[in-house]
Amino acid sequence: PYLPRRPQASPLYRVLFDHFEALERVHEGRFEPTHGPLRSAARTAVGRFLDCSLLEHGFARVQCATCHAEFLVAFRCKGRGFCPSCHARRLAEWSLWLDERLLAPVPHRQVVLTLPKRLRAYFLHDRRRLGRLSQVAARTLRDYVQAAIGEYDAVPGVIACVQTFGSLVHVHPHLHVLITDGAFRRDGSFVALPPPDPAVLEEAWRRAVLAQFVRRGWLEEDDAASMLSWPHSGFGAYVGPRIEDREGVLRVARYSARAPVAESRLRYDPERAEVELVSDRNDGPYAGIHRFSALEFIARWVDHVPERYEVRVRYSGAYATRRRVWWQRRGVTLARMSGEPPDAVEREDTWPALRARRRRWAELMRMVFRVDVEVCPRCGGAARIIGFVTQPAVAGRILSHLTRRGVDARAG
Repeated sequence: PYLPRRPQASPLYRVLFDHFEALERVHEGRFEPTHGPLRSAARTAVGRFLDCSLLEHGFARVQCATCHAEFLVAFRCKGRGFCPSCHARRLAEWSLWLDERLLAPVPHRQVVLTLPKRLRAYFLHDRRRLGRLSQVAARTLRDYVQAAIGEYDAVPGVIACVQTFGSLVHVHPHLHVLITDGAFRRDGSFVALPPPDPAVLEEAWRRAVLAQFVRRGWLEEDDAASMLSWPHSGFGAYVGPRIEDREGVLRVARYSARAPVAESRLRYDPERAEVELVSDRNDGPYAGIHRFSALEFIARWVDHVPERYEVRVRYSGAYATRRRVWWQRRGVTLARMSGEPPDAVEREDTWPALRARRRRWAELMRMVFRVDVEVCPRCGGAARIIGFVTQPAVAGRILSHLTRRGVDARAG
């Protein structure tokens, strides 16, 4: 049966409902020096999140074709990178698209590229620089793979996901990259990558980022030269193991594009106005349980709200749209790891991993939110959406009428 969300019960909803207005009043004097100004995108995202899944702000009417019972499904905010529930649905749809339309049936690796603390503040006030950082990462990885295999016309498939947060929701811009474990030639055949050297990749990443900072005028040449001489640069390049199974690749992709914090890791104490956050680290200084004041936690959380047209996921190399269109027009199919020539490889539409498995909107909702809006909660018959109520005044009158009748509007 349809199991509606109870957003008011979540700790994130309660802390935002109780303290966001107070944050708006004190943000300029208390948090702006370290977090920057409170952006309009953050105010909009919080307002829509507080309306998410509440019937008072609009709903869809669903009716069973068998017993003619009706129940209501609340609208969602469709928040990107902020609302954990709606972002989970986005990740489900995105991973389905990756599985069916984008990922080639070859091994992949996860690469995590990090920056020193000195450079992180540069991305707090100008978020367009995050896009430049993604481009630098894609070029660095492409050059490294081409040099490693000795073929400079072959290109790897790269999916770069920008993350602006650390384990404690602090500002920590870095990149999670899903890259093919090799490169594709122009005829579509695949060349495997030898075991990568993280130290070489880290040095290439460091030099490429500092060169970009100097070229853009964000950093003086003397400062960049000084950072190159540091014995511990603060730059990092983690290279994960080869991932051969399809579900493992999709799991890494969803992890790379996840929301800042899972609600299961939050605890909210309204009496003390404190938030308790369970870190996702098992060791190190960020491991364990950490406590913040409600205002401090919200100030950290809203730092990671993306702007309206901010791109958080970029595709390059073999996964770039322009290159995929070029291959498609020439009838080239990205080859398997078998080493067979392109003519001997099955067509893309017959790949077992990529064959169409189209799921309808209701099936995606059931997969993510454990609901099925096309099944009647009373008789199990087929249900369909028969209308939408978008005006809060009208929604309020309908809910009041159902309440007087003693009907649970959320259940039907």
